[in-house]
Amino acid sequence: QVQLVESGGGLVQAGGSLRLSCVASGRIFRVGAMGWYRQSPGKQRELVAVIPSDGSTNYGDAVKGRFTISRDYASNTVYLQMNSLKPEDTAVYYCNADLQLGRWSSVMDYWGEGTLVTVSS
Repeated sequence: QVQLVESGGGLVQAGGSLRLSCVASGRIFRVGAMGWYRQSPGKQRELVAVIPSDGSTNYGDAVKGRFTISRDYASNTVYLQMNSLKPEDTAVYYCNADLQLGRWSSVMDYWGEGTLVTVSS
């Protein structure tokens, strides 16, 4: 069974740091772009950061300069280093990946179940 499993969420004080991890597991032929999105109560899900297979990066405006996305191609893992956290960063963070399960399969969009990040003031 193919799945994305996130870890690393929790409670942190404002100004602190957290590191999220997400591993794509199962029988996967190719992993394309991987990224992180977040959703706060009453708000739409928004882009945090994305890293395509070429290693380029793109960040949402709210996190530029504070968060860093990276990936380990060998283990199909994506990371999100979050520094200088603010209370407004409080949200459920979702891992996202474009996965191709077989040589002749279409690329499909997968989501993790989410991990809660709470930043206290």
